[in-house]
Amino acid sequence: MTNLRSPLARVKGLGSAKDGTTHFWRQRLTALLLIPLVLLIGFSLAALPVDHATLTGWIQQTWVTIALILLIIVTFYHAQLGLQVIIEDYVASHGRRTALLLVSNLACLLVGTIGVFSVLKISFGA
Repeated sequence: MTNLRSPLARVKGLGSAKDGTTHFWRQRLTALLLIPLVLLIGFSLAALPVDHATLTGWIQQTWVTIALILLIIVTFYHAQLGLQVIIEDYVASHGRRTALLLVSNLACLLVGTIGVFSVLKISFGA
């Protein structure tokens, strides 16, 4: 049987095309932000001697505290975006997909929050 519907009519109602580009660019932007942050933290951390007092003093420097907090926030936001894409692409069941998205979002938020509070606690010497 011949389909007389236009290509536009065939794709209408098959999903939203409104958020894909924004999501794509956010993921690319966070990836670009991670490059200098990881290099900055990695090289300055590699130059330190390995002992608790030195590491604590290093984290208590204002620029290091800010850089670490930015690194944690950007890393877990980037991870959340990536996990969302993977779950949406590979989990067929709507209920399971929704549950996995909720769990992954909460896990990224929880671990990221713990990381930020840990850096702040060390930074303020508490």
